[in-house]
Amino acid sequence: MKFNRLEVDKDNPKIKYISVKKYFDEMGQIKDEYVKKSFEFAYSMTFGSKGQHRAYRSGGRHRRKNGEIFANTFQGKLCEFAVYQTLNETHDINEPDLEVYELGKWDKYDFKIDDLITSIKSTKYFGQLLLLETKDWTLDAKYIPNNNEHYDITIMVRLEDEIEQTMKRNRLYYSQICDKAKLWDKFKSNSWAFDIPGYLTHDDLKYLINNKFIINRGDLLNGKTRMDAQNYYCHIADMHDILDLEKINEEI
Repeated sequence: MKFNRLEVDKDNPKIKYISVKKYFDEMGQIKDEYVKKSFEFAYSMTFGSKGQHRAYRSGGRHRRKNGEIFANTFQGKLCEFAVYQTLNETHDINEPDLEVYELGKWDKYDFKIDDLITSIKSTKYFGQLLLLETKDWTLDAKYIPNNNEHYDITIMVRLEDEIEQTMKRNRLYYSQICDKAKLWDKFKSNSWAFDIPGYLTHDDLKYLINNKFIINRGDLLNGKTRMDAQNYYCHIADMHDILDLEKINEEI
């Protein structure tokens, strides 16, 4: 399997460009009941002060506000439900964990799909990279914050609705407090289309780590998005095709 590196600007090596693309291809829409569960979880972990996510990315300097963390948490949980909704009739899979954890504690893994320990990663519908903060991973591709957890597969999910833009448009993205009813009102009528463009095996991730597929803190992705932390990367277009979901177990 070939993995493409980012293109490097010939005049400025800190500017990197996407090499190959895979465009959004809707697989379905997240059910209303899962949207509400995801919203409640994200609110509790941020504005509701019942749990806590890290304000900093590993190796990063930007301290995120509750609004930023809410957007990331809401998107991530929605994408977990997208995988659950897609697979729960054909695979043995647990429903996403909605337990609210204090800082430094979280669920051990996103899913166990049949016998595969699975991590879910999410991005916006136009996203083209899987990004993993380098300080979170060992050279054997084990996840350090979860006691060196070994993931058999990492599934990528993209979400069409732009939570971040909705938050910014309503001047909530950089806020620390927000009324739950008013916030839900901004999202309750939205539709939530998703696609699942691909997955990596543990061996794939180990290859990327050991061959230094890295974008550094301060680099400019596509000449405009400055990286806050150093990340391992993989082009979504290079991931295993997940449209035929029955092949997952055969290829591990």
